[in-house]
Amino acid sequence: MTAVGELVRSWRQRRRLSQLDLAVAADVSSRHLSFIETGRSKPSSQMLIHLSEHLDIPLRERNALLLAGGFAPAYPEHGLDAPPMAAVNEAIERVLAAHQPYPAVVVDRHWEMVAANPAIGVLIEGCATHLLEPPVNVLRLSLHPDGMAPRIANLGAWRAHLLARLRRDVDSTGDAVLAELLTELGSYPGGAAPEPPPTLVVPLIYRRGDTELAFFSTTTVFGTPLDVTVSELAIEAFYPEDETTAAALRALPVR
Repeated sequence: MTAVGELVRSWRQRRRLSQLDLAVAADVSSRHLSFIETGRSKPSSQMLIHLSEHLDIPLRERNALLLAGGFAPAYPEHGLDAPPMAAVNEAIERVLAAHQPYPAVVVDRHWEMVAANPAIGVLIEGCATHLLEPPVNVLRLSLHPDGMAPRIANLGAWRAHLLARLRRDVDSTGDAVLAELLTELGSYPGGAAPEPPPTLVVPLIYRRGDTELAFFSTTTVFGTPLDVTVSELAIEAFYPEDETTAAALRALPVR
C-alpha cells in the first residue's frame, strides 16, 4: 500500500499546487505539511479529510487516503438498489421522465450506463448488440465504429469533445480505468478535430434516416454528496438545438 504521505503529495502535484499553496489554502504550516508528505509526521483522520477537501479529492479516493493512514473510511458507499438510495433513485426517475421526449442517460464514474429514459433509443438504434450488453459504456458506444459513430455527421468535432472531456477526467482523478478507456477511444477512427464550430456549444448532429437531428448536452450532478456512489453519478441530458429536431422527437411514438 502506498504511504499516506506519498498519496498526499501525489494529489497535491496532480492539482499543480506547491506545498506553500496548499498550506496557505488549508491553513496549516508548510513545515507540518512537509512532515506529513515525507512520513515524519502521522496525520490525524481529521487532517486527512481537511486536506482532501482543499485538494478536491473524490470521495472514493478520500476513503483510500484514510485507509492508507490507518483509519476507517469516512464516506459510505451504497448500491443503487440499497434502501438508503431510495430518494436518489426517485430523483433520477423523475428527471429522466421529465426530460421525455428528449434523450437522457445516467452514468457512473467510468461512463457506464446506470439508467436511461426511453428516448435514448433514438440515439442507439442500429448499434451493435455487443456494445449494448451491460455494462454499457456510453463513450465507447458513441465513438465505436459499430456504435453511433457512423451516424454522427460531425464525428470529428464530437469525438474531439468527448476525448477532451475524458482526458480532463483522467487528469482530475488519476483513474486507471479511465486512462485505459482514453487510450482505447483514441485509437478509433474519426479524423482530426476540425476548427471549432461557430456555435455556443459543440453540438451532436445525428443522422436518423433522412433526417439530421441536432442536440446540445448538459451534465447534472448531485450537490454536496456524502455517499461515494452518489458522488460518482451524472445525468447527461440532450436538448434539441433547433425546432426541426424538437418536432421530430415530439412526433415519435410514446414508449
